[in-house]
Amino acid sequence: MMQIDFLGAADCVTGSRHLVDWAGQRVLLDAGLFQGFKVLRERNWQAPTFEPRSLAAVVLSHAHLDHCGWLPVLVRHGYRGPIYTSPATRDLAEVVLLDAAHLQEEDARRANRHGFSQHERAKPLFTQADARRAVSQMEPVGHGKQRDLGNGLMLDLIPAGHLLGASCVRLQHDGQTLVFSGDLGRSADLLMPPPEPVMHADVLLVESTYGNRLHLNEDSIARLADIVRDTIAGGGSVLLPAFAVGRAQALLLVIQRLKARGELPRHLPVFLDSPMAIEATALYRQHRRLLRVPQREMANLCDGVQLIATPAQSQRLQRSQMSARMPAVIISSSGMATGGRVLNHLKTLGPDARHHIVFAGFQVGGSRGARLVAGERDIKIHGEFVPIRAQVTHLEGFSGHADANELMDWLRHFQRPPRQTFVIHGEPAASDALRQRIARELGWAVRVPPQGGRFTP
Repeated sequence: MMQIDFLGAADCVTGSRHLVDWAGQRVLLDAGLFQGFKVLRERNWQAPTFEPRSLAAVVLSHAHLDHCGWLPVLVRHGYRGPIYTSPATRDLAEVVLLDAAHLQEEDARRANRHGFSQHERAKPLFTQADARRAVSQMEPVGHGKQRDLGNGLMLDLIPAGHLLGASCVRLQHDGQTLVFSGDLGRSADLLMPPPEPVMHADVLLVESTYGNRLHLNEDSIARLADIVRDTIAGGGSVLLPAFAVGRAQALLLVIQRLKARGELPRHLPVFLDSPMAIEATALYRQHRRLLRVPQREMANLCDGVQLIATPAQSQRLQRSQMSARMPAVIISSSGMATGGRVLNHLKTLGPDARHHIVFAGFQVGGSRGARLVAGERDIKIHGEFVPIRAQVTHLEGFSGHADANELMDWLRHFQRPPRQTFVIHGEPAASDALRQRIARELGWAVRVPPQGGRFTP
């Protein structure tokens, strides 16, 4: 008998964690961070509701923090078993987790130094030592390869598009199949091929990030070009808060193509201010065979781009922007402005109406990015409120998530209905909208599980 506990991404779009008891084995699918609203972020500090040592394995779908960011916490609570994932995801997760740990340690030190923590003494959720231990437990599983998790429970990974190394997870035992979609990519993504179709599952867990939305039928690249041209003509700079893994590389690719076509000045200064994005870009080049981008373009991705690696270099860039003598494009993480160096650039550029802040991709509710996109103009950063007078634009066309129609197209590849489909990883409205479409258009048995829900499908 199979049992599934939905421990995250069940009533929201973050914190992916799904515990599967099957064939005498316990397997955790993803161990992600909750992000966005404080009531969700506080869940990250709660102790596991299960005994970590009881797990036979953890399987990681991809390297975004809302899917992998709780691994160091799980390890700190005693998990010592394997963490299976694709080779490229293993490489990216190392960069992502170490960077997240560093930022949390820095934020805790800053809060204690300046006294703006609400606690007696601020502590990081996890440390770099926790992150390194989690990475040391990762065991790569190539796409198309199988791994026996014990008692004949077989694992394999299927390319999902979305992000370098991202995978759907398939578990099989005694003629039965469970499929976890992870996050599904787009059919025409800038970097990644479309997700591979899956033909069969008895039990299906499918994401619904864009379950109630379609990507706008607009040329986001042309719109970005217009924004950059108009902003630099007025003496301002464009700040692109970007996810260091995936989105930063896509934006670099777009800017290089616009320059090559003469749609942006060839000598326009472009800065990549994110050590993690710099490392991730190197990994994208290393694993370029997984991409749909010509190798020549990947080799030239950083031509003319100034890579800002050290804090001193970042501070010099901020000072140059304060003087407003050098219009530029600045790509800096994080993509939802939840932390990282982009916060310093927001403090520098935000109060000046000449500048433009462009969010390229999905913004989780409650994040600074979501609040700015919604029109909020006084944002708390490092314990103080910063007035935002710069223009703010949201370009959802750069999102790496399949929209509602693309999700339905992927589902239509199934040769027969799953016994039970669970819609996960979406805001409540998005998950329920996809649930209704699946029931209406496909006639499948489908439900949206609650947070903490337990089912025996």
